[in-house]
Amino acid sequence: MSAEPTEIPGYIAGTWDIDPVHSDVGFAVRHLMISKAKGRFAAVEGRIVTAEDPLESEVSATIDMSSIDTGSPQRDEHLRDADFFEVGKYPRMTYRSTGIRADGDRFLMDGELTLKGVTLPVPLTLEINGFGPDPFAPDPATGARAGFTATGEINRRDFGVSYHGSVPGGGAALGDRVEITLEIEAALRPVAE
Repeated sequence: MSAEPTEIPGYIAGTWDIDPVHSDVGFAVRHLMISKAKGRFAAVEGRIVTAEDPLESEVSATIDMSSIDTGSPQRDEHLRDADFFEVGKYPRMTYRSTGIRADGDRFLMDGELTLKGVTLPVPLTLEINGFGPDPFAPDPATGARAGFTATGEINRRDFGVSYHGSVPGGGAALGDRVEITLEIEAALRPVAE
């Protein structure tokens, strides 16, 4: 696929603000080596700049680490402490894109993830879900919404999240690989007059 904006239906160049109410930043990690535990971060903010050439677009996002929600308040508190995210010292996780490449009908987004003071390259597979009108905009005639899905994987130990936790009879309580899934909806910023 050529990365011409005319080949992305409804493509709109502009600056977009991530809508945290309609976005989801989720993760899954192997638990007790027999299932996957899932969670999400409820507080995300960021900006997406869709350039005339989609491959020149940019993304930056900040996640409030205290907003973790795994469905278990006790587990969430443990994840906030020094065994895991050490939220008191590292309250935010950030992601900043460094480039976008076409990959068939999808895109690969290169970027840098900063977690617990460690910054490493983390590529994400990016799908452009679409562009459409924004019924919530101050001026619905000019407002727009865009949707994106991004997926990737990290090794938590690379970022200093090294809690092991033993299991009776051997084995680890948690896997090292963490699957990341982002469902992002963003609102187009009004053009300054």
